[in-house]
Amino acid sequence: MSDEDHHFESKADAGASKTFPQQAGTIRKNGYIVIKGRPCKVVEVSTSKTGKHGHAKCHFVGIDIFSGKKIEDIVPSSHNCDVPRVSRTDYQLIDISEDGFDDLRLPTEEALLTLIKSGFGEGKDLIVTVMSSMGEEQICALKDIGPK
Repeated sequence: MSDEDHHFESKADAGASKTFPQQAGTIRKNGYIVIKGRPCKVVEVSTSKTGKHGHAKCHFVGIDIFSGKKIEDIVPSSHNCDVPRVSRTDYQLIDISEDGFDDLRLPTEEALLTLIKSGFGEGKDLIVTVMSSMGEEQICALKDIGPK
């Protein structure tokens, strides 16, 4: 043993990955998948039969969970796909800043944005549900728990 001090500097996060692998043939409708680098909710899956090259193919149609854009991909059913880790957390709305961004950006969906602003303006106690995945987060739902 020596008298030297040892210092270890950690530059890693908690070790949780933003995605995990899953075989394409096991991914179902209403599940999640990463298509072209974007986290998507699967809205349609179709599987073709094995062809002369030996692989059945899965055709995925997904909706980007943050932008709402439709994205498609075709993957051999025996290959692995990335599946995003998606979490939902509820927070109490305390304040809305003038620029619409403090801790969280306000949603771009017009109906939800109107409900949040009008409820906050009326002094209601609001709970927002925040969906987060792959380093992005966005308000996706609103609950009114009454007046303050």
